[in-house]
Amino acid sequence: MALNTGCSTAPKNAEEQPNILLILADDLGFNDLGFQGSKDLSTPNLDTLARNGVIFTDAHVTASVCSPSRAGLITGKYQQFFGHEANIPPPQLGTDTTLVTIADVLRDNGYRTGINGKWHIGYEYNYHPNSRGFDHFWGFLGGHRSYFPENYPPENHKAIYTNRTHTPFTGNYLTDTQADEAVKFIKDSNEPFFLFLSLAAPHAPMHALEEDMARFPNSDRPEYAAMVYAMDRAVGKVVQHLKQTGKFENTLIVFLSDNGGSPVNDSNNSPLKGFKGNKFEGGIRVPFIVHWPKVIDGGQSFDGLTSSLDLFPTFLDAAGIKKSSELELDGTSLIPFLTNEKTGSPHDMLFFRKEMAAAVRHGNWKLIRLDDYGYVLYDLATDPYETTNLKNREPERFESMKIALENWESKTVEPWWSENPKWQEVTSDIHQDLMNNRPIRRISPD
Repeated sequence: MALNTGCSTAPKNAEEQPNILLILADDLGFNDLGFQGSKDLSTPNLDTLARNGVIFTDAHVTASVCSPSRAGLITGKYQQFFGHEANIPPPQLGTDTTLVTIADVLRDNGYRTGINGKWHIGYEYNYHPNSRGFDHFWGFLGGHRSYFPENYPPENHKAIYTNRTHTPFTGNYLTDTQADEAVKFIKDSNEPFFLFLSLAAPHAPMHALEEDMARFPNSDRPEYAAMVYAMDRAVGKVVQHLKQTGKFENTLIVFLSDNGGSPVNDSNNSPLKGFKGNKFEGGIRVPFIVHWPKVIDGGQSFDGLTSSLDLFPTFLDAAGIKKSSELELDGTSLIPFLTNEKTGSPHDMLFFRKEMAAAVRHGNWKLIRLDDYGYVLYDLATDPYETTNLKNREPERFESMKIALENWESKTVEPWWSENPKWQEVTSDIHQDLMNNRPIRRISPD
């Protein structure tokens, strides 16, 4: 039985409704795109989208690791409100099945819905993409897999599936095959489509094509450079198909990363402090582009405090779908901010928590709490790299932000699962090094 999404289509016919293409990179560094300032990587297709779209300079995801970030994005709710706080769900658990997803609502309002690539928010039947609003699924259920044609057995979360059927991987390189499958999905869609292109790249393992690495002979991170180049090529192939079929102008394209770059894959989050797994800006602030030529003028930069929580209401707004009060979302539509109907920031405050660490943004102020360590307070307007703790200099501000965080936490639930204690110990040590501005070590992929 289908979920009651509490939404109905506004008077906008199918010809006017945009296609929606959500592109999510995995563990991409904040600096690792040309439009973000990279000098050693090549991303011409994404740079073109950015140049002709809107670049968000202060955009965040809801978690600094993959699975909870995706849970927050797809439900439009802080994942701490439904227990999906830790990474890597155990086999029997996933994102709360009583919650409505973006795909549920769009499918119920005439969209053909598809997800291509990484899922990572549940493995069992009720948590499967085909049970969460997606008409079509091509990809793998786990967190990562080989980029080369290794055929895992059906019971492995790294195995490739078409919908619920195990389909041996016949491509030469996963990122390129994802582009081919995305084009195929678009070709097969006669109605407006929502495609969640959930790229594996550039998450470890560090698998790259030799011909791509040859483009970066002087790089000190040739595998990563090649993986990002292939990721950009995949985006370019899908965009080119949209142009060839006349769908490009009325396709809303959003590109972002699921969290900050990882110390495992040679990504670069500069000039931000921190990386995947912690609450500094390098762990939760991400590259973010919105591109929709028919409605939104390109060549813009948007500095407002933004969240991946905003994508659900943005897509409803773009599609002309009225949200009922029964559907509770924690974000706001970005469309009015991009069409000059509204000014300012989509959010005054954003909250973050994953087990031992929590944080709150209030405008340009940032409070971080680490269990067994305490609090740090930064003014990102004057200290964007989070180096100077102002907790003792700003006691009133510190206390008000601490109370705001505690009030938000009072609405959360106990996590449904926890991470490996050994990993918690490693990340706790790194958090403390960062809180004290000490150098950190690289994390082993093992």
